Amino acid sequence: MKLCMIGTGYVGLVSGVCFSDLGNTVYCVDNNKDKIKKLNNGIVPIYEPGLEELIKKNYKQKRLIFTTDIKKAVTKADIIFICVGTPTKKKSNSADLKYVFQVAKQINKFINNYKIIITKSTVPVTTGDKLEKIFKSKIKNKLVDVVSNPEFLREGEAIKDFTSPDRVVIGTNSEKANKKLKSLYLPIIKKTNRYINTSRRGAELIKYAANAFLATKISYINEMANLCEKSGVDIKDVSYGMGSDQRIGERFLRAGPAYGGSCFPKDTRAILETARSFKVDLSIIKNVIKSNENRKLLLTEKVKKILNGKLKNKLITFLGVTFKPNTDDMREASSLYMIPYLSKKVSRIRYFDPTGEKKVFKNYKNVNFCKDIETACNKSDLIIIHTEWNEFKFLNFKKIVKKSNFKIYDMRNIYSPIEMKKKKLNYFGVGR
Repeated sequence: MKLCMIGTGYVGLVSGVCFSDLGNTVYCVDNNKDKIKKLNNGIVPIYEPGLEELIKKNYKQKRLIFTTDIKKAVTKADIIFICVGTPTKKKSNSADLKYVFQVAKQINKFINNYKIIITKSTVPVTTGDKLEKIFKSKIKNKLVDVVSNPEFLREGEAIKDFTSPDRVVIGTNSEKANKKLKSLYLPIIKKTNRYINTSRRGAELIKYAANAFLATKISYINEMANLCEKSGVDIKDVSYGMGSDQRIGERFLRAGPAYGGSCFPKDTRAILETARSFKVDLSIIKNVIKSNENRKLLLTEKVKKILNGKLKNKLITFLGVTFKPNTDDMREASSLYMIPYLSKKVSRIRYFDPTGEKKVFKNYKNVNFCKDIETACNKSDLIIIHTEWNEFKFLNFKKIVKKSNFKIYDMRNIYSPIEMKKKKLNYFGVGR
């Protein structure tokens, strides 16, 4: 099939590349000329394991086309995916859909035969209804079906999630569209047989409901970790005991920093606004958001406690600053709160991240990026393991720090407290 992905951000690029690897011809469209130029030159704008290799392979075989020409892409494609950003509005918690509607109006100009228009972007319930108004004349002439097909890609594991998904959700009442999309996804769904055809509004809400629930699990286990610290219990034992219950499951039950990234923070806020528009009170999600914000403050206070309230003239090292491993995404990472706060209280902060230096910290004179772990940790008073990259899992701390009486704050519980005690290291975990 011939597909058009409008938007070469995380969702659009990963989805487009994976679809091309299944044998489809995919036009990846973006109005950012510089980004398209880089992609045509083999430069990938995001960090995602395995993505660069797939791009090179399918670009070489001419199944993957990067272009700014939306007219050409739309007229040639059978199925058009809208994959633009839906950020939080500046003066409210609702999702900003201006890019979705802008793209829809552009698409509408170039429809010359039957097209399936799909929202891949995360959009609030009733968005599809509003899009139908834009395509009103085309729908009347049976040239357009508007469909919701939410993505469930985890950063760092996106290719695996696309090729072996838990489910594929298609929101449409059109038999014609459903048949065509089932054929498109057949190479994928034949592995799991989890193809869910629901209403368009149902599909839109499924995405938000799923993300809000996962955010709830994270906040819940983080609050349990607080209780564990006070009661002398190891949160890992609690997580394992809970997760072994099939009704609960072990995923997203790892205590650590506040949840971050491009999805959970904005989607929990957006679903609250959606509920408010329908005069529904989602008190649980409201408190999840509050708990997550409190988490950032609590972790920072824990740093002060570890250093006995003496932050001044201390050298603190952050190992990892992204919100999770295997991605360069800094959106809503706990480090964005912790590092600026601590930089005002201490003499120096160093950090190392496998994805390189971060622009967001460049304006802080006492915050410095180091190109390797050894340099970052040398003579440090406190090592904070912020992100669980594989590079941090087997470190010889005494060798790389080269200083006595340093402390380790393992925010991801990578290491065993018992083993660290045997090595005579001052170790602190989360919920332990």
